[in-house]
Amino acid sequence: MMFFSTRAIIALGAASIAFLGCAQITGAKFEPVRTVSVGGDNPFGGAPAVEIPADARAMSAFLKAEVAMNEGDREEALKDYAEAVRYDPTNAALKVRLATLYVRDGRLKEALDQVNQALAINPDSADARLLGAGISSALGDDATAEKDYREVLRLNSKNQEAYLYLGALYAKRGDYGEAEKTFEQLITLDPSSFLGYYYAGKVMVASKNYPAAEKYYQKALDLNPQSELVLLDFALLRERQERPQDALVYYNKITQVNPNNELVRKRKAEILVGQKKYDQALEELKRAEQVETNPADTRTKIGLLYVEQGNFDDAATEFNLVLGSEPDNYRVHYYLGTVYTELSESDKAIREFNKIPADNEHYVESRLQLAYLYDKQNKYDDAMGALKDALARKPHDPEITGFMVGVYQEKKDYQAAIDLARKMVAADPKNDKLHFTLGAALDENKQRAEAMAEMKKAIELNPSNAQALNYLGYSYAEQGANLVEAEKLIKRALDIEPEDGFYVDSLGWVYYQKGDYKRAAEELERAVNLTGNDPTITEHLGDAYRKLGKVKEAGNEYSDALKKAQETDQVARLKDKIQVLQNAASAGH
Repeated sequence: MMFFSTRAIIALGAASIAFLGCAQITGAKFEPVRTVSVGGDNPFGGAPAVEIPADARAMSAFLKAEVAMNEGDREEALKDYAEAVRYDPTNAALKVRLATLYVRDGRLKEALDQVNQALAINPDSADARLLGAGISSALGDDATAEKDYREVLRLNSKNQEAYLYLGALYAKRGDYGEAEKTFEQLITLDPSSFLGYYYAGKVMVASKNYPAAEKYYQKALDLNPQSELVLLDFALLRERQERPQDALVYYNKITQVNPNNELVRKRKAEILVGQKKYDQALEELKRAEQVETNPADTRTKIGLLYVEQGNFDDAATEFNLVLGSEPDNYRVHYYLGTVYTELSESDKAIREFNKIPADNEHYVESRLQLAYLYDKQNKYDDAMGALKDALARKPHDPEITGFMVGVYQEKKDYQAAIDLARKMVAADPKNDKLHFTLGAALDENKQRAEAMAEMKKAIELNPSNAQALNYLGYSYAEQGANLVEAEKLIKRALDIEPEDGFYVDSLGWVYYQKGDYKRAAEELERAVNLTGNDPTITEHLGDAYRKLGKVKEAGNEYSDALKKAQETDQVARLKDKIQVLQNAASAGH
């Protein structure tokens, strides 16, 4: 079945994210700045330690909040922290924690109220001032934000986050000298500060001090030679310097790192086309290009760094702070929606994606995200509506129509899925992926012979189509036929994608059908480790254990699979297998 995981859909917007340069920053010697985070280590000063409240009711609420956070239930945690604050109103650090959750939920005014209460209790709380400065800046009060960032540095001269945002505030108001000085202080404090060098470079570009900008950018590149963030700015700098050929060098480096960066490819095309009309092209580019050095831009990039690290809670906090000052920043609404999706907060994600207008660059991706979320909630008509909206913007797009096939399959409208897939194949008969999509739809409708014929056609068109190779091999294994050929096909798929747990499962199942239960169990154990929660793979491992006489282990795997199984047939089959094991155990006693 052709269907998109959350990661797969997010990847459709990767070119836009990569244009901001965050896809390759993970190699830099940089620990991203953090706002105050509940229960996390903060290399920039640390999350505030909260003593367990003495009041029994406050203690109970606080402990419930901690458990809820550990379990990922942030709504329950917010409610419990609020209750703890109500019973222990003089605990400043507890108020900061509550404020942090309010920020993450986009409730900035309530967050600021908690911060101000915390500061009334403890004026020397650097954590409260740091969070308050970020909120003030997001709400447009840059004067208060600057004052608080300065106060943070008075209280803790090593707080890197305060330097970074204070420098961005100076740059925003055009005080480039102070901005550079502030970033230099950050660099002195941490000579491996990637963002210190990067933002110092941006400030120097804004002030038209291009030699200084080059120096800073080069330092940032020394820390991470493949950073799209810096390579892109270097290329733009070369264009400003009227050195288009040198700009092309940097654009080429970006496309080597990320071939899907469509925006960079357009930049390259503009230069190449404009070689004959250079002055006109350059003037157009100068009018379009803007240097952003404001705190919202800084927070956006840091939020994307958190996304790269899988730190979605802090990413949500950063993006909500950006939207506090720029509510019409639809790019950030899109990013926040993807973060909420990763956090399994579907309603919030849907809310963010629905804010993106039809003329926005992220509109199509947002519709795909909505379709995924609606499909997950079994709202198939809503999912199809979102996909039709996307298709209206990108007619005949095979990824969108393929997604539609997947929704029909989820809806169990297999004939509609097959009909649409046939239309896709008819429109592009040489496309191996479309033959795979049709084959998967036919398979769902139990038209196995036709499905296998489509898979063979996909392999004929593209011998490296790992999905089709695996499908055909697994189909043979399921039938207990052509097992030598099945093993060859699946091993070819694994040569292409060696860490795909489903392909590893297929190989294990071939060994099972051959009667080599020891090798089957070895491969199936690896498959379970790679996929984690697929009930069919877990059931396969239970079958292998049972053949090896490992009755207890088999029972454990069957029970685990039963907890995850959703298909009626599989649920009944697993219950029967568990009952057989239990009957055998009773007979043995």
